[in-house]
Amino acid sequence: MTHTLFDAHCDTISAICDTRQELFENTCHIDLKKMSKNQHIQFFASFIDAKNDSLSPFKRANQLINYYYKQIRKNSNLISHCNSVFDINTALAQNKTAALLSIEGGEALEGKLENLFYFFDRGVRMMTLCWNYQNELCSGVDAPCDSGITDFGFDVIRLMNKIGMLIDVSHMSEKSFWYTIGATKAPVVASHSNIFSLKSHKRNLRKEQIEAVIENNGCIGINLYTEFLGDKACTTDDVLRHVEYILEMGGENNVGIGTDFDGMSSLPNDISSIKELEKIPEAMLKRGYDEALVKKITHTNFVRIVKDVVK
Repeated sequence: MTHTLFDAHCDTISAICDTRQELFENTCHIDLKKMSKNQHIQFFASFIDAKNDSLSPFKRANQLINYYYKQIRKNSNLISHCNSVFDINTALAQNKTAALLSIEGGEALEGKLENLFYFFDRGVRMMTLCWNYQNELCSGVDAPCDSGITDFGFDVIRLMNKIGMLIDVSHMSEKSFWYTIGATKAPVVASHSNIFSLKSHKRNLRKEQIEAVIENNGCIGINLYTEFLGDKACTTDDVLRHVEYILEMGGENNVGIGTDFDGMSSLPNDISSIKELEKIPEAMLKRGYDEALVKKITHTNFVRIVKDVVK
């Protein structure tokens, strides 16, 4: 059985850019050959690590975006860049992977609102406001002091709402999360975050945060990193534990998958790459999930939020 699979976050572009590999075939979790069986909608992140990147955040984001488009052009018979749900549907109708572009780390803006317009014009349709640390926008989960959202961060949130760019609250501190929920006029996503009640990791969302995302009509992408799922012996069953926690909270329309492929070192034992991602819907069907619910979790919940927010 084939599936349509929406993955809200991967770090593949960073991985192949830094190792000078190709998107068609590589040693990473994602390549186009591994994606050939199912239909895929894939957010590719431009990951900014301001502490370790040799380039400035703005230049690093552009380096990765340039590499992304180079790979899209090389493989235009297999993958299309998408700026909207219309583009996604067109790509899938042509039996191509529908690729979307995000930035992981608002450091890329370097404190300038005009840079948000710039990246939007380059095709970026989602931005994670921070990556673990403090930046010009907000505090991350590893910030020494949780000061929440800055004045510049509030300006960015308002502008993202206005131009139609998804706000990603993954990696945020709790105070930053709550300020964002209070400020945004649009649904948010936690593109690759799990459930704190099931695994007490600082990157995971607490029950009250999940309730807030559901009330906001947003969406949470369950991360496949074992550090966020459970222990090293994790399997697809552990992924479904996190999915089902949200379902039990009434979040049938608010949960999907955000693998974090190529951004972590340890996957569930039965998933080695995107080639095995289909094991998640297959496990849902075996557990008696109806097909409509499986489709919501595998793709239509995230497609809906793109349709609601991206202009």
